[in-house]
Amino acid sequence: MKTDPKTFIADFMTSLTDDLVNTDEDPAVIIDRYHTPDIVQFADGNRIDRDKLIAHTRPVRKNRPESRMEVHEAVMDGDRLAARYTLHVRQRGKDLAIDVHFFGRFTDDGRMREAHLLTRTL
Repeated sequence: MKTDPKTFIADFMTSLTDDLVNTDEDPAVIIDRYHTPDIVQFADGNRIDRDKLIAHTRPVRKNRPESRMEVHEAVMDGDRLAARYTLHVRQRGKDLAIDVHFFGRFTDDGRMREAHLLTRTL
């Protein structure tokens, strides 16, 4: 990937969320657009595979949160990306800020293959 790592991770997360929240497209199609079939994420120690990602789209679509991402730093080495960002979310009249430490691997076409996320609500 030749994109700046900060721009890449922000665009990836923003586009994924926009597609989930602002379209009626099949969630499986959206997840497959952004992830490999063998995707595995570990979020705060919880293992999330493709089926769990698709299931997670239901509450996201129901709650339709507004969000923005503030990327503080990001570095890329080959297919690996590490980033530290704050996710600002407004949902049901509440504002949340979540500090995220992200370590992931991506394919040449920009799909996520693996991710490890550590989060902390601020």
